Amino acid sequence: MASVKIPYLTFVPYINKHALRVLRTDHMHIHILGICGTFMGGLAVLAKEAGHKVTGCDANVYPPMSTQLEAQGIELIQGFDPKQTELNPDLYVIGNVVSRGNPLVEEILNRSLPYVSGPQWIGEHILRNKWVLAVAGTHGKTTTSAMLAWILEDAGYAPGFLIGGVPMNFGISARLSGTIDGKSAESDFFVIEADEYDTAFFDKRSKFVHYHAKTAVMNNLEYDHADIFPDLHAIETQFHHLVRTVPGIGRLIVNGDEASLQRVLARGCWSEQESFGQDADWQLTEQDNGSFDVLFKGKHEGHVAWSLTGKHNRSNALAAIACARHVGVPIAQACVSLATFDSVKRRMEVRGVVDNITVYDDFAHHPTAIATTVGGLRQKIGKSGRILAVLEPRSNTMKLGAMKDALPGSLKDADLVFGFGSRQALGWSLGDALAPLGKIASAYEEIDALVAAVAAAARPGDQIIVMSNGGFGGVHQKLLEALGR
Repeated sequence: MASVKIPYLTFVPYINKHALRVLRTDHMHIHILGICGTFMGGLAVLAKEAGHKVTGCDANVYPPMSTQLEAQGIELIQGFDPKQTELNPDLYVIGNVVSRGNPLVEEILNRSLPYVSGPQWIGEHILRNKWVLAVAGTHGKTTTSAMLAWILEDAGYAPGFLIGGVPMNFGISARLSGTIDGKSAESDFFVIEADEYDTAFFDKRSKFVHYHAKTAVMNNLEYDHADIFPDLHAIETQFHHLVRTVPGIGRLIVNGDEASLQRVLARGCWSEQESFGQDADWQLTEQDNGSFDVLFKGKHEGHVAWSLTGKHNRSNALAAIACARHVGVPIAQACVSLATFDSVKRRMEVRGVVDNITVYDDFAHHPTAIATTVGGLRQKIGKSGRILAVLEPRSNTMKLGAMKDALPGSLKDADLVFGFGSRQALGWSLGDALAPLGKIASAYEEIDALVAAVAAAARPGDQIIVMSNGGFGGVHQKLLEALGR
């Protein structure tokens, strides 16, 4: 195939003739570059379960991912030494965190060794001949995917799944399929969190184009990933690539309240559509206790009684119920299943309670997600309780400063705000960004100083939400220890 210059967002097929030869092999030895990421770690588990020999490497091989993978019998190597080619795998599977200039990548390219991206490998080896249910969106992908997987599990479908978090109901983030009547099952259904981030250094399409979903959720769409997308229009183009891959007999479940998704569909749609939202096919009526009724085309179909909070979670649930209906799960049954849904690790996960002070861990890092997380807790506890928001803006988008001006508004439901991040690490001043909040906000560059300030301010009955898409220096445990002194 001749090399040509093309616009950034043009559909770019990647064909590696050496990889195609290997892809036809039933079982193989794959070596995964960037194995300790959530997606690639899940891929490794699926590949091992499917009977392949799996090894891998990463720059940061450490718990908990390292111990989880080693428990599966997967050999891990620290770093990207070119000598890893001496393992002589059949195929190298390359994660999107690995770029040109990486010594192992350069060796693979120089020697014309076979390689593919993680999403391409998943599409070819795990998702082929499956009914794929893919959940896309700027926010809520992990939770909605977990809800959907649990609905299908509870209905006896024993689905496989790959989710960017650990659903409490399963205790794992990926599996090929479940069991039926205590026996291993070969399920026809697979739930996958469909990420819009780019695929690999050699394939700049979003990951989800490789999944070939028959049922696809488009939960929401706003600007994010400022490190790879210049503007919202560029992300909308990628979402339309997803729409193009859904077959005519497939179905799109779309948030009808999102103007950006309407623009995506206006570019063309060849599949069935169902919408959820205020003036949509799927609607809900909230009750005072946080439960809600589900309506489909104006008809009451079921009731969800659960402990989750927030408008975003109710919207996620509506999308999951609609998605499950496409594969035959009755609406009323899906509603009942959600009553036993236990959420996802790092989604308002209670890490501990000390002196009637509750410490939560949440993955929120985009201003919209921060606002919905804090707002959901405010709705749950009312106006009388205090919320202490502890925030680490560490995503690539936040580091670029693209969203810093939206931070004060996203934290309006908090009583006190504690930010962590240095100007050197961020490239901008977190203290200045939080200044519009006045005296209720403060910023810190040292974890110990942050912990001391939060512990000093906290009092019985407070709710402390720790929000970050990283480990945040183990601040959760440090807070619990400080509160207990």
